[in-house]
Amino acid sequence: MFHKPLFGQGVSPSCSYCSHSELRSDDTLHCPKKGEVQPFDHCSLFSYDPLRRKPHRLPQMPSFSPEDFEL
Repeated sequence: MFHKPLFGQGVSPSCSYCSHSELRSDDTLHCPKKGEVQPFDHCSLFSYDPLRRKPHRLPQMPSFSPEDFEL
């Protein structure tokens, strides 16, 4: 059965949300294929893990006053 990919097709590969990379105690990433890597790197072993992805913060809503709703 065909499953729709999470977050669409436009997810660019990054080691920061790869299922194979491991976060070390000193905030570095370790890949079993490449060793220590930067968060923005990627390789052919990349496998997307949606639980590692941090969502962007929502923009702050504008504040309205009662005068904004008067005719």
